[in-house]
Amino acid sequence: MSDPALLALADGTVFEGISAGRAGISTGEVVFNTALTGYQEILTDPSYYGQLVVLTMP
Repeated sequence: MSDPALLALADGTVFEGISAGRAGISTGEVVFNTALTGYQEILTDPSYYGQLVVLTMP
C-alpha cells in the first residue's frame, strides 16, 4: 500500500510524495535512482542501507 509522505530537507524545503515501506519518521541521506526498471533490486540492495531512496520513475 502507498501512503502520502513528506520529505523535509535540512534547508526547510518540503516535498510531497508517496511512501513505500514502513510507516513512521526516518532520517538519513537522500539518494536518487533514475533507473526505469529493477525497483525490487534497488530497494533490497544492501549498498542503500541507511539511506532514503527516491525513485524518479514510475
